[in-house]
Amino acid sequence: MRIAIDTGGTFTDCVYAHNGRIEILKVPSTPHNPAQAIASALMAISRRVAPQSIAPLDLVCGTTVGTNALLQRRGGRVVLITTAGFEDVLEIGRQARPKLYDFFGGRPAPLVPRERRLGLRERIGSEGEILAQPAQKEIRTLIRQVRHAKPDAVAICFLFSFVNPIHEKQIAKALRAAGHVVTASHEVFPEIREFERTCTTVVNAYLIPVMSGYLAAIEEIAQRVVRSAPVPKPDRRQRNAQSQVRVMQSNGGIVFARSAASEPVRTILSGPAGGILGAEYVANLAGYEKIISFDMGGTSTDVALLEGGAGTTNESVVDDLPVSVPMLDIHTVGAGGGSIARIDQGGALRVGPESAGADPGPAAYGKGNQPTVTDAHLILGRLGGAALLGGEFQLDAARARQILDRARKKSPSLRSPEQFAQGTIDVIEATMERAIRVISVERGHDPRDYALVAFGGAGGLHACALAAALEMPRVLIPQIPGALSALGILRADIVKDFSQTVLLRAPTTPPAFRLLQDAFKNLESHSRDQMRAESQVAPASPPASYEENSTQRQPSPTDHTSSQIRAFRSLDLRYTGQSTTLKIPASKDFQKAFHKEHEQRYGYADPTREIEIVNICVRLIGRTPKPSRPRSRSHRRDARPAIVSQGKVYFHGKWTASPMYARSQLQAGNQFSGPAIVTDYSSTSVVLPGWHANVDAYQNIILTRRKN
Repeated sequence: MRIAIDTGGTFTDCVYAHNGRIEILKVPSTPHNPAQAIASALMAISRRVAPQSIAPLDLVCGTTVGTNALLQRRGGRVVLITTAGFEDVLEIGRQARPKLYDFFGGRPAPLVPRERRLGLRERIGSEGEILAQPAQKEIRTLIRQVRHAKPDAVAICFLFSFVNPIHEKQIAKALRAAGHVVTASHEVFPEIREFERTCTTVVNAYLIPVMSGYLAAIEEIAQRVVRSAPVPKPDRRQRNAQSQVRVMQSNGGIVFARSAASEPVRTILSGPAGGILGAEYVANLAGYEKIISFDMGGTSTDVALLEGGAGTTNESVVDDLPVSVPMLDIHTVGAGGGSIARIDQGGALRVGPESAGADPGPAAYGKGNQPTVTDAHLILGRLGGAALLGGEFQLDAARARQILDRARKKSPSLRSPEQFAQGTIDVIEATMERAIRVISVERGHDPRDYALVAFGGAGGLHACALAAALEMPRVLIPQIPGALSALGILRADIVKDFSQTVLLRAPTTPPAFRLLQDAFKNLESHSRDQMRAESQVAPASPPASYEENSTQRQPSPTDHTSSQIRAFRSLDLRYTGQSTTLKIPASKDFQKAFHKEHEQRYGYADPTREIEIVNICVRLIGRTPKPSRPRSRSHRRDARPAIVSQGKVYFHGKWTASPMYARSQLQAGNQFSGPAIVTDYSSTSVVLPGWHANVDAYQNIILTRRKN
């Protein structure tokens, strides 16, 4: 049985296929022990389905464990070994000031303090030549120093090891023989840029102790659930079959847990990446190629721009720490349903980035003592009642109103709890609007050319308002918005990214092209060997349920196909003299594509200027079976049977009568106009006055603004 679980800050979402249907389940997250929520979810699913269906178990997880450990500085104790004289690279950084006009601003403390940064007298030249060989005596001394420091993991990053990693391999072998957990830069990020490479290697080592323990617990839970299932005698051999746990990566693909445990830096945006895949899938079904995904959960909001596919980047920054591994290009802000509203010392209303999370949660959940965005929606009547999760999770409206009214009194200009609640929503929507502008307007894209795909537990509550502010023509709310990230995780392919720095001029002659092709063949051969060694190869013949129009598929002239793995080639390019690069598919006209992308991103291009190839990149994809959404053949315009009640909702400073629709009773072809509230097991959506809703053949709600 295949189950996908997305662990969020407030709820843990589960999606699984059962009897030809996609089923969902939400349970409260357990921040102190994320594995506990997964155990609860698996046990609940095992009680729902036939006993023999649960074994063996194929579990795919999206996790925030690595991200939270990094943000909260709860990682392992790390020793950094680097070339003598470069021990302070981690602290010196790039000399860029995060806050240009803040005279008192500073950087966070490095993950490895000075006393645990050790230098070794070795040197590799820029062309890969050995300039100084480390002495055996110094290596023995180094190992004693590492043993004395008692680290949880060791990070190794030598100068120019991306060209020739011989010294890193030598020291890593010696340390592993001594019983240490080791991360070497040539294994994680073999690319140019000393600071980014060092930082990425250190982050990986820092997260290994946390992620390895978490994933070991998940594997044990999966096996325990399977063993405890009351499987009939004929099926006991199936129960004893080995279950497997896989993990979502930031690049939009999955890997086995053992690979994720050794390279946890690749899982930092695990959950949000699943949301991108889910948004791309439902948008393709609806016929939209240009979309902006808007994923609002209980703690944060993730936005991304997709045009013909999800973009990736190697220039992500997490809590002021560069993490230079391939990630889907996602922008995250601290804005969620649990974001806390408060009046600051100047009398201004502030919302977030602090969140009530799952514990204690919003005031309406019964334990929280601070007003949140969820509380604001509740007292404005926008949650469709006083319960969530189909009535299973009761809300305390009186408590929410009391907490909001108490906070409101700190600002004389706010005369009622409703005004405080409306102000809270206005402020959080301004934060999310700025986030969408970052990934669209600031990069040369007009949001009016895109559809907004809104999901997450709270995405549908704000979708119409955000689309109106950005003048976006339409909004798509999928059938299971509150668990779309988990659906994306369930549909993810096995993906591994490999790269190598080459620093070549863009080829203009046949010998130069052959040199580039040879470099790609060598990297791809090494990549395939490593992927096979990790047993991450998809079946040679994809199962019948596999969809050829997979959202992971990235058609291009660089599609080199074998019977088991698809390989996609790309290039990191820049004009000679530049420091930043752009990733371009390695097609025959890659130079023309680079000029076009450069003009799109930076506003200019210079076709006469020489192009430099910095890195060559190979992405290997092993396909997985994917659940599909059936297309409905019935079309009924009348949506009145889906109206379950009438209620008063606060819009534009006044209470307005609004129908409450049950999402489960809406059918293809149903149409209705706002104001309206659409309630669902996993989320609630608000259709503002002036907006029109249409349910398409895949049960997506398409919202458009009515013309005056």
